[in-house]
Order: sequence, then structure tokens, then C-alpha cells
Amino acid sequence: MTETSRLVSKIVINGSLEAIWRELTKNDEPQAAVFNAWLHAQALVPGASLQMRTADGRNVLVIGKVMEYEPPYRFVHSFRFTQYDDPESVVCYQLTQLEHGVEVSLIVENLPVGSRTAKDMTGGSTMILNTLKAVVETGKPAFGTRVMYFLFSKLGFVLPAKTRVEHWPL
Repeated sequence: MTETSRLVSKIVINGSLEAIWRELTKNDEPQAAVFNAWLHAQALVPGASLQMRTADGRNVLVIGKVMEYEPPYRFVHSFRFTQYDDPESVVCYQLTQLEHGVEVSLIVENLPVGSRTAKDMTGGSTMILNTLKAVVETGKPAFGTRVMYFLFSKLGFVLPAKTRVEHWPL
């Protein structure tokens, strides 16, 4: 049995619940907070399959299933990076209205200790929340993040063949 851990990251964003929720669940444009990936889902209802794909649609980065969907407060889904053979984890976005802003919690459950997924999510969760804050508060990610996303868009060919969309039917 794989030892797992729990990762909790939080940030307060000066924006509306609706604006933050839209950024986390939109599927009609890239999600700037989530590495500029596109959310593809059968539907945003419990049990539906979902994917996060590269902007060109050629590669699937993440697969999972919607577990909870309670707009605009809670979105929970399983996830697994397609490039790794690590076990599935669970991601929860929880939004709490505060007097001055919205607290966004990104909680990762069942994170396989010592795995590549754990390493990526440890740094990635902070980047996701910081980018979400920048997008909601300023309308765009930080300059360095935009440069990184540009490079991602040009370097898709380096992704493993096992991430190709044809291997991951929705």
C-alpha cells in the first residue's frame, strides 16, 4: 500500500466568488491559473470524466472524475498526471467569503509520498494559487508566468508520447 499525505495551500484574493469560480472551472478558454491548460469535461457533475489538455489540444496533462461540484464554493475531482504512473489523488478547491476578499484553499488528498506527483503538486499548488490571485486581481498572470506559458506552447513536442490525446478518450 502506498503511503499518502495531504497538502493544504491557502491564499486570500481580492475578488468576487464568481470571478474566482469562473477561473477555476471555465472550459471555453485556457485556465491561466492552471498552467494555461484547457478543462475538458463530459459535464461538471459528480461522476463525469474530466481532463486538462495543452492549449493545442494534442496532449492530456491530467485525467480525473468530478467528485463534488457546488458552485461557487467547492469543486472536488480526482486527478492523475498522465505522464506519471503514480496513483490517483484528489484535488479540492474550496472558496470561503471573508469580510475583505475570498479565501481559496487548494487541498490535495491521497498524495503519494515521495512520488513525482507529490513533488509537482508541492510547488505547483502555490503557483496555481498565486497565479489565480494575479489573474483575478489584475486580469493577467505575472510576467514570468506568461513567459513560462509561452515556452510551454512552443515545447509541447517534448511531452511523452503517452500524454497524446488519442491515448486518453474522454
